Amino acid sequence: MARLQILELPTVYREDGEEETPFVLVIDQTTPQRIVLGVDTPWRDYWQDIADKIGARTAIVTPETIDIPGNEVTLTEAAGGNVVRLRVEPDLAGFREQVLAEVAKAQADMRAALK
Repeated sequence: MARLQILELPTVYREDGEEETPFVLVIDQTTPQRIVLGVDTPWRDYWQDIADKIGARTAIVTPETIDIPGNEVTLTEAAGGNVVRLRVEPDLAGFREQVLAEVAKAQADMRAALK
């Protein structure tokens, strides 16, 4: 089953003085898939579309397993000196179907707009 992770990049300071922490959407244990649309737009990558919608810099999709150390938290003081490791893994059951439904809707809307 695909895993969805966030890889935080170093914080940057924008020209307006605000700080921003950019991130990359990492989807591992799955294969990259592209959707063929037509001659003018030969393909779309729905993972990149999702990354764009949530403000990620890009999406990394790989069949390999990638463990991001920043997504693991080690607690020592709260556990009385014992090391406690927490790992959060989202339940993505049904996520693929939701994404495919949204992509199909967007394609239908695009076709309707082009008529």
